[in-house]
Amino acid sequence: MKLSAQLAEQQLRERGGVAGRPLRLVFVDDSGADESAVRVAKRLSDSSDVVAVIGHLSSGPTRSALAVYDHARRPVPVISPSASNPDLSGLSPWFFRICPSDLAHGAQLARFARQRLGAARAAVIYTNDDYGRGVRRTFVAEFTRLGGTVLEEDPFLSTHTTAEPYLARMRQRGGVDVLVLATQRVEAETVLRDLHGLGLRWPVMGGDALVGIEADGALAEGVRVSVTYLADRAGEQNGGFVNAYARANGGARPDHRGAGAYDIVMLLARAIEQGGASRTAVRDYLAQVGRSRQAYEGVTGRIAFDDKGDVPDKPITIAVVRSGRLVTEWAP
Repeated sequence: MKLSAQLAEQQLRERGGVAGRPLRLVFVDDSGADESAVRVAKRLSDSSDVVAVIGHLSSGPTRSALAVYDHARRPVPVISPSASNPDLSGLSPWFFRICPSDLAHGAQLARFARQRLGAARAAVIYTNDDYGRGVRRTFVAEFTRLGGTVLEEDPFLSTHTTAEPYLARMRQRGGVDVLVLATQRVEAETVLRDLHGLGLRWPVMGGDALVGIEADGALAEGVRVSVTYLADRAGEQNGGFVNAYARANGGARPDHRGAGAYDIVMLLARAIEQGGASRTAVRDYLAQVGRSRQAYEGVTGRIAFDDKGDVPDKPITIAVVRSGRLVTEWAP
């Protein structure tokens, strides 16, 4: 996110700034913790220089920070590229996000499993947090609606160091056609190691929290991940972004969070140029994007906010790990 935002900042500087003025990004760390997010939000809200906030990364800290941004003496518009918990929808008139909620990821994974893989039996291992429960709940609902059977729903707790008992029990019950990991990358890596250790070759899929697992080589080969953006996305605009990012970062490829941060910086620049540089002007401009104002066409696709600050039309792609990269397998 930081590297992509800096690239956008540099490109804006090279074209003369925003409305003839330089745009400066200030980076702060909320440590992924609610308490830290509140302190960060207070600092940014109190700064007369801050026009808008890009973030936060995670849903829990975002929700805690919004209580500060929303009730500041001068409320702050906030746009997140990745805070996906459905409970954030409509939580504040000052909050927007360019990613679909967890509810969309779970349902899309279920459709792919049933309609593309022909899976009839599934199991879910999930982290017992907002993200894991959200993806699990919507996957199970859509998979069963489509005629599938969910054999197990097992929580991966913070005290767990292995998923082997879950996997062994699934094997005893006849195995599954697909294993869904509604977890973060670290937990998924543990499950994958246990799967390989037991000699099991079930198809594995998970939500966008697994992005990065492609760097695990053979361990992750063939794993499918639901994402809203991939670097191989077609289009001249995205191609230019990916090439510029690679030049600036030693050949690296941006992920969905980075591409989202890039789009947000560019969208905020347009909001300031066309609507004004005050916090209220920026918020009012964003609320009109995709409604009374034209949708924003970014590297991640079309951004059009509804009355809750969500992007309900943003499509979700299913990617697969091939030779250390996530590549598009199914784009609706």
